[in-house]
Amino acid sequence: MALFEIKNLTFTYPGQQQPALLHLDFTVENGEFLVICGKSGCGKSTLLRHFKTAMSPFGEREGEILFNGRQLSKVSVREQGARIGYVLQSPDNQIVTDKVWHELAFGLENLGYDTGTIRLRVAEMASFFGIQTWFMKNVGELSGGQKQLLNLAAVMAMQPDILVLDEPTSQLDPLAAGDFFATLRKINAELGTSIVLIEHRLEEVLSYADRVMVMEDGKILALAPPRNLAEQIRGNDMFQAMPVPMRIYDALGGTGDCPVTVREGREWLQNIPCPAASKEPEADVRMPAGREKKEGNYMIEVRDTWFRYEKNLPDVVRDLNLQVKKGELFCLLGGNGTGKTTTLNLIGRLRKPYRGKIFLKGKDLRQYKEEELYGPLLGILPQNPQCLFVKDTVEKDLWEMTGKHGDRQRMEAVIDQMEIRHLLKAHPYDLSGGEQQRAALAKVLLLNPEVILLDEPTKGMDGFYKKKLAGILKKLTGEGRTILMVSHDIEFCAEFGDTCAMFFYGSVVTSKPAREFFRGNSFYTTAANRMARKWCPDVVTAKDVIERCRKR
Repeated sequence: MALFEIKNLTFTYPGQQQPALLHLDFTVENGEFLVICGKSGCGKSTLLRHFKTAMSPFGEREGEILFNGRQLSKVSVREQGARIGYVLQSPDNQIVTDKVWHELAFGLENLGYDTGTIRLRVAEMASFFGIQTWFMKNVGELSGGQKQLLNLAAVMAMQPDILVLDEPTSQLDPLAAGDFFATLRKINAELGTSIVLIEHRLEEVLSYADRVMVMEDGKILALAPPRNLAEQIRGNDMFQAMPVPMRIYDALGGTGDCPVTVREGREWLQNIPCPAASKEPEADVRMPAGREKKEGNYMIEVRDTWFRYEKNLPDVVRDLNLQVKKGELFCLLGGNGTGKTTTLNLIGRLRKPYRGKIFLKGKDLRQYKEEELYGPLLGILPQNPQCLFVKDTVEKDLWEMTGKHGDRQRMEAVIDQMEIRHLLKAHPYDLSGGEQQRAALAKVLLLNPEVILLDEPTKGMDGFYKKKLAGILKKLTGEGRTILMVSHDIEFCAEFGDTCAMFFYGSVVTSKPAREFFRGNSFYTTAANRMARKWCPDVVTAKDVIERCRKR
């Protein structure tokens, strides 16, 4: 008997004519690892919210949802709480206590377990997840990766039959995300726990999946094992979101089993003649002509800057020096908790350093009046886009940015540019993560700023829309606007960034042109580089590998 059976499920939100889910039929077997992907707004999160009665969205539903052969609605809240574990996208939205140890025990206390059982389960989970060293910490002291791991451990303490996860790694750096996926695989393999996971980062997780479901417009576009997926979605926009080995295999007319992992891609590539790397690496010519760096002429300059949140706490930013030139897409990469977001807040004057100076357009940041700084000069997209929404519809939120005598023509142009016209009447909080990012970026662009600060702008976005976002950002830099972007999206930065910098221990340790930055790294590099570096150490993107092999 299947653990979950979804039968002819159709769901429509109130006031909407188009169903969010349409005639879905599938099962989740005991011990299965199912990955769900699709474009932003295709219905993935709406579907997952139906896996638990307490999470179900309000609206009109048809069809059946069976859990172990019983109607889910007839399974008690207590049993659902114990047997169906749910991990949200943002760890801060799920943590409810102040201490790590209490968070681990909280769910068990609510289920009424005795003290002895609670202590045993908490100790077991702390050991399994390696939480012992920060067991007594306040949750506010944890990094994003630690918080998400704590969420997972707290859910697993209740020994659920199934884990349902909605983009749990969207705020994690590549290394933390890899560790999180490895933990999920261990849970699935060693404990037999079923896993249903929504994820846009498919490079690593697809190899763990038994099956992959691709959704489009509320329907199932494909449902197959990873190695059979390429045949079913070839030609569809969602193919752009597939792992690099799959895309290279398809572009080069591969035959036989489709590679999914970097290792499989490397083995397959051994049979494809590929010329040796040129003696002189190809120049990185992404920077538009006329925008060459001129020493001392920067749009953003940070000099010898230090910052700490409280007097007795350690420094978060340490002796930081950073320069960003006009018309540049500058990407700041690094692990969680290294100080990247704090740096954006300092440049955006949301925080003040206790030492050092920051210059914007050659002028000391402290000398700007608020009305001349925010809007015409500086626009900021925070890590949590919900911070920007103040109205009850997207349209009202956008109109609010244009003022009483707003430019309707410009607003219409930005709406079309960000492809959010169909979202105008929706409440911003009802949008998917990727849709919220697009709506929030639209608000920032309406200010028409010269300098744009972006904190994880690709978070929650599918591979198809990332390409469109890249086109928007490159158009802005082509107009002479300057973009400083904090990101964990290595593939995006490698393909579209002009300059990339590694942030570590509160400061920039290296800053280079994107292509040069990603060559030779072990972890902070692209899947294409790891796949083909043995033969072509200078390649960085999937496009590089494909072009090199075609020139053989």
